Amino acid sequence: MLFEQAIFLFADPPLAPSAPEVRFSARARRLSLRVLRNARVEVVAPVRMHDSAGMRRIAAFVLQHAAWIEVQRDKAQRNLVDAGPFPPRDIQLPALAERWRIHLAGGDGRLRLRELPGGVLAVTGQVDDQALCAALCRWLTAHARPQIESQLCALATGSARPPVRLSLRRQRSRWGSCSVRGTISLNLAMLFQRPEVARYLMIHELTHLEHPNHSARFWRAVEARCPDWRTFDRELSQGWRQVPHWLFS
Repeated sequence: MLFEQAIFLFADPPLAPSAPEVRFSARARRLSLRVLRNARVEVVAPVRMHDSAGMRRIAAFVLQHAAWIEVQRDKAQRNLVDAGPFPPRDIQLPALAERWRIHLAGGDGRLRLRELPGGVLAVTGQVDDQALCAALCRWLTAHARPQIESQLCALATGSARPPVRLSLRRQRSRWGSCSVRGTISLNLAMLFQRPEVARYLMIHELTHLEHPNHSARFWRAVEARCPDWRTFDRELSQGWRQVPHWLFS
């Protein structure tokens, strides 16, 4: 079972303006760090470093890369988008050509979401931000899966190696991946991209079933199915700006 724990690391002296978050993972073999889109700094460390000696090594690692971290944080802060109101007034899903208006119906009891005619998503029960974020993410996954599976299967028609399974996930830095066993993992954030961009992402990951790398052969295969892939790839790299903040809350 994957063991992960998030804590806050306070270096001495502290890394201004905020301390990085450290996540211990059984998958990690070495220290790594990244600056998230919200300008927070995350360090991923092996579980074996979950002791005082390991924390000293992590602190030294962060300080060693302090200059790089500040440059990346400045970039992230310049690209920050206003979070907007929460609950959102509506949820627009360009990839599915859908728009859902949020209706807070009130009431007591457990929070529930219900799809109503006319593109209305009714929220009933006691509402708090954390519970509503979780409920919206669950609804989004269940609602989108059949349509994404259908699109993926259609794009895979005639392929020498069709996908075995689809996984829809919330990932902070990756749009998708393809496992050696044939599982296509797609980020839920793709639903907030244009249909053409979402289609390119699916083609990209499907192509990895036959070419598990980014070789010249891989890109030729992508271009054969999506001649404008360069345009869509650039747009996808900036696509985080279209993703609502609540998806990762």
